[in-house]
Amino acid sequence: MKRRAALILLPLIALLLGAAAKPSLVPDVSQRRIDIIYSFTGAELLLFGAIVYPGGRAPEKPADVVVVVKGPAEPIVLREKQKIAGVWMNAENARFRSVPAFYAVASSRPLQGLVDDRTAAIYELGLRNIQLSPASGETPEAQRRFEAGLVDLKRRGGLYVESPDGVEVSEGVLYRARIAIPARVPVGSYTAETFLIQDGRVVAAATREIEIDKSGFERFVAIVADRWSFTYGLVAVAVSVALGWAAAAAFRKK
Repeated sequence: MKRRAALILLPLIALLLGAAAKPSLVPDVSQRRIDIIYSFTGAELLLFGAIVYPGGRAPEKPADVVVVVKGPAEPIVLREKQKIAGVWMNAENARFRSVPAFYAVASSRPLQGLVDDRTAAIYELGLRNIQLSPASGETPEAQRRFEAGLVDLKRRGGLYVESPDGVEVSEGVLYRARIAIPARVPVGSYTAETFLIQDGRVVAAATREIEIDKSGFERFVAIVADRWSFTYGLVAVAVSVALGWAAAAAFRKK
């Protein structure tokens, strides 16, 4: 009986040792929180860390690193305009349940040479692999057209970025990447994901959380607008009327 138990445990021990022999990541970010104030013109986020190999030895063929910063998810309705009878009109629309408001990916080499299409889709590596969760019942062709249009709009707005050589790996064990956070980035919770890729496979992954929120007077205005929307609307109208009256009075004096 003891011999049989030992034989059963041997494969389990070998499996555990194999798992322990895999490399791991020790990641960090330069800022866990980014405050948006009236003078906010954007920020630069530094993602850095180390690759820990079993036995402390890096392989002869260095691994590659991919970092992804994304969030927060939001529903979106995308409308497509068509020229009808000489007038541009909203002809079709598509709804998406969960779209990352911001997505940036950087890699040590172009993604096409690192992983196959299946792996890229599983880990959402690259702009064409973002899970957009369509909610409407378009045909596959229409769905692909709307998805491509949505990604293109986000990319042109600076909210979707892909940098094929944005990660620098030093001595095979240290890495760093810089992600630009645009001025019009939405507030919310973000994730910074780091993937270690070796021989076309993701062998290690790690995640850090980042919070982007308004601060100071901007935060006060946002809270008032959210909690007391009716009062905020009345005050906004009153301020607009007062400014208009003051401008008119100033012109009359001239």
